[in-house]
Amino acid sequence: MKRENIAASWTAVCGVEDIVPNTGVAALLNGEQVAVFRLSDGQNAGAGPRVFAIGNFDPNANAAVLSRGLVGNLGERIVVASPLYKHHFDLQTGECLEVPENSVPTWPARIDDGKVWVGA
Repeated sequence: MKRENIAASWTAVCGVEDIVPNTGVAALLNGEQVAVFRLSDGQNAGAGPRVFAIGNFDPNANAAVLSRGLVGNLGERIVVASPLYKHHFDLQTGECLEVPENSVPTWPARIDDGKVWVGA
């Protein structure tokens, strides 16, 4: 469910320091709720923090809660566990590991000049 757009326009959603490491925040992007996650430097082999953006709406729970989930790893996959039913969503692909048909969209995300940018 990756949103592909070669000439993506980028929107600054917050400062990178506004997101506590290994947690997420919700942002409104073109009228859609997006969950933006910051992974700490320690999970990126010293290369600095990384950010990911996925849909905030958990279709399993029928609620916009993914930004409040717990970030972790399942094997090589970086995931967020939904706070309601604990389904795991891959932060790179949006795939719901337990119920793949309930996967969520993803957006490109980057850090530039101390801000988190999400591609629309």
